[in-house]
Amino acid sequence: MGALFSIAGRRKTSTETVLHFADKPASVKIRLRQADGSTTTSIESESLQSLVDAKCPALRSEFSPVWWLFNGHMHTLMAAMGDFSKTDRLQYSRRLIRLIEGGTLGLDFAPVDSSKLSEDTPIIVVLHGLTGGSYESYVRSILVPACRAIDEGGLGYRAVVVNFRGCAGVPITSPQLYSAGHTGDIRQALVYISQLYPRAPLLGLGFSLGANVLTRYLAEEGEESRLSSGCALACPWDLAKNNDGLRNSFIGRIYSKAMATNLKNLVERNLEGLAKFPDHMIAKYIPVALNLKGALLDDFDDNFTRIAGGAPPDFPFASAQDYYVWGSSHNVVKNIRVPYLAINSADDPIVQHVPSDGGGNPFAIMALTAAGGHLGWFKPGPGNTMDRWIKTPVLEWMTLIGDTLVHPTSAKDPPRIYLDDDGYYREEGRDGGCKEIEGGGLVDASSWQGIKLNVVQGL
Repeated sequence: MGALFSIAGRRKTSTETVLHFADKPASVKIRLRQADGSTTTSIESESLQSLVDAKCPALRSEFSPVWWLFNGHMHTLMAAMGDFSKTDRLQYSRRLIRLIEGGTLGLDFAPVDSSKLSEDTPIIVVLHGLTGGSYESYVRSILVPACRAIDEGGLGYRAVVVNFRGCAGVPITSPQLYSAGHTGDIRQALVYISQLYPRAPLLGLGFSLGANVLTRYLAEEGEESRLSSGCALACPWDLAKNNDGLRNSFIGRIYSKAMATNLKNLVERNLEGLAKFPDHMIAKYIPVALNLKGALLDDFDDNFTRIAGGAPPDFPFASAQDYYVWGSSHNVVKNIRVPYLAINSADDPIVQHVPSDGGGNPFAIMALTAAGGHLGWFKPGPGNTMDRWIKTPVLEWMTLIGDTLVHPTSAKDPPRIYLDDDGYYREEGRDGGCKEIEGGGLVDASSWQGIKLNVVQGL
């Protein structure tokens, strides 16, 4: 991987987004379209950079933030504290899947009624932030137009948000949570989604912690990725360096404490489920985590995440620092083998160190906006409203991947999925498995804003 930008304290006077492509961008196969918009059977190869330049103009468009959100802290606080319950209203159909080791994931599908969509309609697979879920405003801001019908101005796509264990009302049924580095859960979720819609291209979209998980999954899978692409927003990249940036500044410690409090509250909300495993090593760390006072993020990670954030043989770690080194993603981008777009903000107060390039990876495009904070990117909307600038670049990217590229975009097919005697969907030659269980149902994403989750949104 190339060098990292240290963006802490930098002032950006330009509103232009900085884009980095590899010296020799990848050539990808595209479907040609006739003048009437129908797809022909003719296929040709084109440079990923030329396609992005032509199909994703918003990436290079000027970003003029709302005037009163004058720095990254203001954008971040708006994303975390703002009331978005009346905007981008969205309902999901939830399916609960049980993993073979006992854990449970919540997959929230949109639109609720997709019966009129074809079997090969692209599906956006979303990974949310630290303690978030499908209800988060940054998720809904993109999925509402993405899942809106084409004749109503939307993309007409499906979407599914993978809610991590214990998040957004998903029950804890094993002595394990999740972390920025553990990719086993998204791998199993993709097995389930792939068998459900075997002809649909799957487009990855990750936010913050979820962006790190997405990046690591794509790098680990390489040419066998079930995702045809990846889009990572506000990825934390080098977990150790960005944690140091938080710990060693006064304002950074405020954010760090807020994230630690979110995680502590997550454990408290799921205490009943976690308490069902008194003989597991996690049991002795639960009271330690709950009794932390004024803890920073790395304090919580040192006392809990390094133990409960994933499965053996990786977990447990000796320290949070060891977990951060293992779980970072800045050094694995070079291994991704599908089109990949990462967007960070130069004034993000939480992610202060971002890669300056994609490690020479021809599939990677790295973008750095001048402003936007952490998952903010607020710009003036119609009338006196606000909108998120990030929405249009992401939707253009999804349209490029979903409508123009030939699928699969990887050079190699992923392992075959089969159904075992116990009803679990499994991958040939691999561990793990998943199956749908009872539960789920209709989820009104906006209504989660009214439930006392005791979390600061977007962190």
